[in-house]
Amino acid sequence: MLDWFMNLNPAIQALLGTTFTWGLTALGAALVYFFRTINRNIFNLMLGFASGVMIAASFWSLLSPAIDMANEQGAISWIVVAVGFALGGLFLYVADKTIPHMHFGMNHDKEGIPTKLKRNVLLVFSITLHNIPEGLAVGVAFGAVQYQTGDPLAATLAAIGLAIGIGIQNFPEGAAVSIPLRQEGVSRHKAFLLGQASGLVEPVAGVLGALLVISVSQILPYALAFAAGAMIYVVVEELIPEAQQKQTPKGAHYATLGVMVGFIMMMMLDVALG
Repeated sequence: MLDWFMNLNPAIQALLGTTFTWGLTALGAALVYFFRTINRNIFNLMLGFASGVMIAASFWSLLSPAIDMANEQGAISWIVVAVGFALGGLFLYVADKTIPHMHFGMNHDKEGIPTKLKRNVLLVFSITLHNIPEGLAVGVAFGAVQYQTGDPLAATLAAIGLAIGIGIQNFPEGAAVSIPLRQEGVSRHKAFLLGQASGLVEPVAGVLGALLVISVSQILPYALAFAAGAMIYVVVEELIPEAQQKQTPKGAHYATLGVMVGFIMMMMLDVALG
């Protein structure tokens, strides 16, 4: 089975990997059919867990390989990684300030250019922005496999590990979108559709990322660092602030616990498989 997967085109591998991450998002969103409300502590824990996974993936799966590849290309690695990382954050910042959207969570804040679009549409835009870096990271990771000078099996397993980690953290993210919508009075079916929509952009971003790096190998370390910068921006700008909402006495502690558990899990996955 693994041999068959390794023989696939990197873009197809990225499509399969990001379809998996979207599937777990949809599975998490489906919890809205069983629960109408979500405990604030559990909500903080889930957002913290997603943050921990993304922080660990940013280094172990993206920045560290970017440094190695930049060195192999004879470039100044720290400049390459710094530029790529900064561009990733800048991309999300510009998108955040221009595209009309509304942050998910218990409290919805409108951002971007003024618009009369409905709240649900704005939420979908926000979810799309949030998941572009995750899909891009998985796609770039699979696209990078063919340029690895070491064991191709280990490189493939590392990319699979990243997809698994992103998928696992997408499960609570799907629930963190759909259940609060249900609390606002949105129907279960519509809340599920909006929740699973948070993962639909990942296959698109994943395939585009893979195609980009297999077409222009020199940009690979930049692309890896770009994905890392974009993910860290999402964590710092949206996930952690929302997770730290102290609506319960120990809410922030649950968020911190989630970050620690998510980071450890992703680090173990990446080191064990990579």
